[in-house]
Amino acid sequence: MKQLFKFLYVFLFVLGCNSNNSTPNVIFILVDDLGWNDLGYSGSTFYESPNIDNLSKESFQFTNAYAASPVCSPTRASIMTGKHPARVNITDWIPGDDPQNRPLLGPQDLHELPLKEITIAEKLKESGYKTFYVGKWHLGSQGFYPEDNGYDINIGGFEKGSPMGGYYSPYKNPKLDDGPKGEYLTDRLTDESIKLIKSHNKNQPFALFLSFYNVHAPIQANEKHIKYFNKKISEMADNEVRTKSEGDAITRLNHTNPEYASMVYAVDENVGKLIKSLKDSDLYENSLIIFTSDNGGLSTLKRIAPTSVYPLRAGKGWLYEGGIRIPQLIKSPGNTENVIVNDITASYDLFPTILDFAGIKNNIDIDGISLTPILNGQSEIDREDIFWHFPHYHGSLWKPGSAIRSGDWKLVFHYESNNAELYNLKEDPGELNDLSLLFEERKQILLKKLNNLKNETNANKVSINPNFKN
Repeated sequence: MKQLFKFLYVFLFVLGCNSNNSTPNVIFILVDDLGWNDLGYSGSTFYESPNIDNLSKESFQFTNAYAASPVCSPTRASIMTGKHPARVNITDWIPGDDPQNRPLLGPQDLHELPLKEITIAEKLKESGYKTFYVGKWHLGSQGFYPEDNGYDINIGGFEKGSPMGGYYSPYKNPKLDDGPKGEYLTDRLTDESIKLIKSHNKNQPFALFLSFYNVHAPIQANEKHIKYFNKKISEMADNEVRTKSEGDAITRLNHTNPEYASMVYAVDENVGKLIKSLKDSDLYENSLIIFTSDNGGLSTLKRIAPTSVYPLRAGKGWLYEGGIRIPQLIKSPGNTENVIVNDITASYDLFPTILDFAGIKNNIDIDGISLTPILNGQSEIDREDIFWHFPHYHGSLWKPGSAIRSGDWKLVFHYESNNAELYNLKEDPGELNDLSLLFEERKQILLKKLNNLKNETNANKVSINPNFKN
């Protein structure tokens, strides 16, 4: 009964926010490469995230949230458009890897978000929102920047996917002036965000997309916090790195990297600073806050990777769960409790969810499904299947493939070997037991569904490399 009253309260509050009298502000926090268990609330005992953990206590916590892709640019395109990356034809990080000495040739996908696509910023802006973009963009170069895609202000967003000057000034970023010596990039991006909010007219709703470059490589210690985590790891009884093989790659199995830990903590520190500013400005209660990642954690490489997403399999760049399962919190206006959501969701669902909360009618065809029914207290959303398409080679040593999840079942298809693997995620979340030989009929059903979805989205294709010599 208590849960029913809570959901009723949230539902009524959302209706109020969707009225003309109280349009909610939107705060979207995107952390680059953050693994699903890189936070305290999601299971890490070495990394620390007290502010994000506190946010989770007042948020809907999504346990089956997925990135639209195992790499960044496709997921970012899906967030901006509400569409599957295959439909937008951005299926690799920009500009991606195109090796010419492998059995397959990856498709030539786009290197920028087409201006013809209607972005979430454009939808919000046409409905009266002021739109801010701060941080990593990675969806095209000059002429395709955030300001060309509906954002009134762009600070720090350009074509590169990693901080070219590292995490300390000088940044080598054409969209961000250098700060004083020793200034930390994540601190600066948060300070710029707070300045935008404080100087904004409170009578006009705003949407802030704060896209941290953390925790993307280069893995560079935060100088304020590295001593703490060096001391912490030295005092841990189990502080040796554990790994296992994943094809030709190595997967890290535990959290023991103090440099990475300091980067996670720096993100958390700045999330706390931003939330405090919202509260001090009386904006927190009427804001929709979304916190998420663009792909799985970087746990699988040719060398030892910086983090671990174990017990999930593999990591960034792979279509196993470790590469696509992500942390996700949504703090909706009026909600004050932690609500666990087990529904399967994808990055492109955030587009229609934001529009629903803003009271904006969506009149374009998208792949995303609004999560508002969940946030209003209904038990599930109307989705049968979700699929991923990554027909490219990747530096993590992934080889081209696609995958589909249908209920508890997941199929991973590898193009080089023309082989399909089948897993039951409810019984085997680590994808250790391939059931394709035992459940041939189910495998064929999922293969057919996968092919239908690829055809429906006009997904690009690999081709045989005629110059490959074994």
